Amino acid sequence: MKVSTILYLTLLAIMPLSALAHGPQVNEEYTKHVFVDSLENSMPYRMLSPSEIESGKKYPLVLFLHGSGERGNDNEKQLVHGASIFSNPVNSDKYPAFVVFPQCKEKYWTGKIDEQSFMPGSPVPPESKTEETLMELVDYLIANNPIDKNRIYIVGISMGGIATYDLVCRHPDIFTAAVPICGAVNPERLSDAKDVKFMIFHGEEDDEVPSFCSREAYKALNSLGAEVDYVEFAGMGHDCWSSAFNYPSFLSWLFSQTKSPVKNPYESDFTYLE
Repeated sequence: MKVSTILYLTLLAIMPLSALAHGPQVNEEYTKHVFVDSLENSMPYRMLSPSEIESGKKYPLVLFLHGSGERGNDNEKQLVHGASIFSNPVNSDKYPAFVVFPQCKEKYWTGKIDEQSFMPGSPVPPESKTEETLMELVDYLIANNPIDKNRIYIVGISMGGIATYDLVCRHPDIFTAAVPICGAVNPERLSDAKDVKFMIFHGEEDDEVPSFCSREAYKALNSLGAEVDYVEFAGMGHDCWSSAFNYPSFLSWLFSQTKSPVKNPYESDFTYLE
């Protein structure tokens, strides 16, 4: 567990991986789908699948939640930030996975977002309809693809970073690791997610979601004994996600996370050697 302060210049943050973010190849790599939940609510999503799926093998699932600028139902805009990191052939060959970019049609992934909702003592709002649809989508993906339930990851930026915290607090049994980028959460809620692994990113000079939010989340998780790293980009504002995506251990950390299988309490540790 450590706190890292990264002194990146703006130009150093613009690396080749993120430079591809607007390229047309992203749309070609991610297949287009629309999920309809049990209440007939629909959610557009794009999915990157492993280039080759080996029989009997299971793969990680990465759920990526976009920010407010990518809301809508065109099933395109949600790929603007972060998609090329996973579809880059070098990375997709090294880390084969199902990577899903849903698109939020409502104002927020979560319920109402305001400063008060992130303060200790504030009541926890009910799960939003959008989040309920999203979790049904996760269940659907697991049921219909060779997905490793011990390697389900969630990444989110800004509005999606807030939803990342919210969902892992509500569903800590589902998610193995979380990467909230410039997000916020009531730190009291994180006791429910202490078994989830976290890598948190924030820009020091963020004037939309203050870096104080991530610092408090880190301190809360650290005090709970959770596995958590926090990276704060010195002098950087809200849009620190390109720097986060290009952080040297971003992908290697994410794809190394796994849940330990739950041991059968009736299973003996005794091994008989002939």
